[in-house]
Amino acid sequence: MNGRLFGTVAGRYDEVRPGYSEALAEAVMAYAGTPERIVEVGAGTGKATRSFARYGVDMTCLEPDPAMAAVLRERMAAQPHVEVVEMSFEDWLPPPAGVGLIVCAQAWHWIDPEVRCAKAHDALVGGGALAVFEHKYAFTDRHLEAALDRVYAALAPELLDDPASREPAPHERWLTREILESRLFADARYEVFPTVIPYATARYVRLLNTFSNHLALAPERRTALHAGLAEAVDEHGGTVGVRLDTLLVLARRHA
Repeated sequence: MNGRLFGTVAGRYDEVRPGYSEALAEAVMAYAGTPERIVEVGAGTGKATRSFARYGVDMTCLEPDPAMAAVLRERMAAQPHVEVVEMSFEDWLPPPAGVGLIVCAQAWHWIDPEVRCAKAHDALVGGGALAVFEHKYAFTDRHLEAALDRVYAALAPELLDDPASREPAPHERWLTREILESRLFADARYEVFPTVIPYATARYVRLLNTFSNHLALAPERRTALHAGLAEAVDEHGGTVGVRLDTLLVLARRHA
């Protein structure tokens, strides 16, 4: 599926998608030292950009979708050290001297798997850092989760997860494995940043309308599905407790 589908809901994405904890950005910067430039891959509307922009380091934010890039420019208008480039990572030409830190929040899976690790390695200076992070969503209320699963089973069974996949197992997840198995990086490590976010019914439905698998549904199916999910949430108190585990993977180009 094309990651640029998110451009159709750029404003909503910026409104309801969760951001990233300051502790995560602090962990990245502590690992990377003081890079001369940060390159953010797939910056979207700047959910992660805001955390890194506060360090005052020059940033180049790559975002191929014009609608997402427009929101990002608006959000970063008061940050002259942040440059927004409407371009994919695959098409980007890194500066000859390399960059000190590449970050990618929730977008690594949209990059060509034949390109991403090798290009990140080649773009970094010796000893430069790669920081890739992603959210894993789960529910705090198993009874509500079961009720929502019944709605999915009836109206969009192809969107049902394997329940086992919802349990965090960060050391076994593909993001960590890929970077470790590429053998292009050293000093690899990972950390999980957990949080719980409450979503009232209407806001939860707005969140669902930013997920690619929901956006890919035919409009009439998506409307029926979201109505059914909203009814289930209302029947369980009107709030969804979303458990969010953010996995951060750090690695370093060999010096």
